[in-house]
Amino acid sequence: MSNLVLLAAISPLSIDGWIALIVIGLVFLGLVLLRSVPIELLFLSGLVAVTLTGVITPKQAVAGFASPAVLFIAALFATSAGLRSTGALDWIGTLVLGSAQSERSALGRLAATVVPVSAFVLNTPLVAMFMPVVLDWCRQRNVSPSRMLMPLSYMTIVGGVCTLIGTSTTLVCNAKLAQLRDEQLAGGVDAPTVSELGFFDITGVGVPIAIAGVVYLLTVAPRLLPRRTEIIQELGDRRREYLLEMLVQPGCPLIGRTVEQAGLRNLPGLFLIEISRKDEIITPVTPADVVQQGDRMVFTGVVQTIADLERIPGLVPAADMTYEFRPAQRTQRRLTEAVLSRTSPLIGRNVREANFRQRYNAAIVAVHRNGERLTNKIGNIRLEPGDTLLLQTHAEFVEAYRNSRDFYLVSTLGETSARRHDRALVAGGLFLLMIVWLTVAGIFGGSDNLGMFGALLANKPQAIIAFTIAVLMIATRSMTTEEARSAVDLQVIITIAAAIGLGQALETSGLAATVAGGIVSGTASLGIPPNIQPLMLLGLVYLVTALFTEMISNVAVAAMMIPIAVGVALAGPGGGYATRPFVLAVALAASLSFATPIGYQTNLMVMGPGGYRPADYLRVGLPLTFLLVVLSVVLIPMVAPF
Repeated sequence: MSNLVLLAAISPLSIDGWIALIVIGLVFLGLVLLRSVPIELLFLSGLVAVTLTGVITPKQAVAGFASPAVLFIAALFATSAGLRSTGALDWIGTLVLGSAQSERSALGRLAATVVPVSAFVLNTPLVAMFMPVVLDWCRQRNVSPSRMLMPLSYMTIVGGVCTLIGTSTTLVCNAKLAQLRDEQLAGGVDAPTVSELGFFDITGVGVPIAIAGVVYLLTVAPRLLPRRTEIIQELGDRRREYLLEMLVQPGCPLIGRTVEQAGLRNLPGLFLIEISRKDEIITPVTPADVVQQGDRMVFTGVVQTIADLERIPGLVPAADMTYEFRPAQRTQRRLTEAVLSRTSPLIGRNVREANFRQRYNAAIVAVHRNGERLTNKIGNIRLEPGDTLLLQTHAEFVEAYRNSRDFYLVSTLGETSARRHDRALVAGGLFLLMIVWLTVAGIFGGSDNLGMFGALLANKPQAIIAFTIAVLMIATRSMTTEEARSAVDLQVIITIAAAIGLGQALETSGLAATVAGGIVSGTASLGIPPNIQPLMLLGLVYLVTALFTEMISNVAVAAMMIPIAVGVALAGPGGGYATRPFVLAVALAASLSFATPIGYQTNLMVMGPGGYRPADYLRVGLPLTFLLVVLSVVLIPMVAPF
């Protein structure tokens, strides 16, 4: 039997155990007190400390960086980037919230979409993709983002526990379980007491939890959520207005829809002045006017909404027909602002005469003239000193013309990159293939009768599957290698890998067995009936994990609590209990973090844009936490008996 099974509670800690305890205690203390220190640096420092003091070997220390689960998480970040760069998730988000008119309707639509999707897409990139859609909807409806963003984060969290790949927490738990199993096999144990989680092993508990969480978020949470009116004012963009002319190309999804149905009526900071159709000028434009192919729509509006219009397939700026509209080339360009100087050779010329492409390898998208609302057709505007041009440029434009005498000021704009809409179906199909492949491999992986499919359905091939899909997305130009690299959150990856190493120190030093034995013996000393004791231990493991998660970080706690949870199970009276219920308790408790912004990364992501304060998470998240604690402790023994 593994060393982890021994009831080390009756024997004192070794020197290694004390070192591990002190180091991990200092890491936890640093996480609570040293907010300015990066979390990955703290965990790496702890990993270095336990390695240099001999608690674990260098090979054990770096094992987390080669863990299949860590590599799988990195690959999932990359594949999610493919969905984003092609606009597949933009399209889903717009489809979901497009016609919602009230908070309740929008929350219901989000729940129906985000929760199922989050069962198969990592929460962090999912929130990153949906947050701009939600913010745009809030800006259009004059709704405070504080009413929507926290529920968005919570929905991805409860949806993430429905399958093995929905959250990085369960993948980290699996990595630690595989490590413990291999150690038992290496130690001569014929029948290991631990095994990895299957693709749907958590589903029996996760789905009821997701349903309960959604019901709470749709009924109770709206009464507790804050209404930050100052955030509405920030969303009401008061920056300079541009004059913009958009051309409706063949195949544009807006063709045949009325202005209102196309969503062009309530765009934030944007006003549709007129529609030019052959020899006909439609002004003022009414909500019932139908969009047709070849229409030239003239808007006045702010930069961010102009960038949103650019992302609609088949809708391109028409001011300068040298504008790049081919999807592959558009993704290499970005929006840039440039203010014309008095010495600019463009002064006195209109946009058509400027030959901007020949001079600067850029195209004019829109024009702003300070203090004057331009209403003329943009191609006929005579440029003047001080005019601000919104340009489509290459990345090198800012550096090349920053000091040019032709411009007073040149600056690139933020998230304004185009989408590869022509690759959206390809990216979506590849991602769906990954889900099906992972599901089939999870069910049939390890079978001896796979024949030629053995390599495709090898035992636990999640990382290889995800890397295959990422490579195919790059090969099909659904995303670039740069986009794939930048999508990988190194802070998360390094933290997980280092936390796995610290979890190894917990086990190797005997600290995990000591803590587990202490929990079991302490519970037994309370005189609790034997039939109730496993349930009490399960609840205790769950609560300890949940408490640490709210204070520290979900993936770190998961990696370090798995050895303790397994130790508690095996140290139980009468030969111990099954380990699976206690493993599920850690996986769920470390995933379901609602009461603080630091427990789960998505909670932190929505804090700034939603204008939340820590007390808001406590008020909305604490009741949800208590609800799901009770539900989890009741459901886990039903799905995985002791």
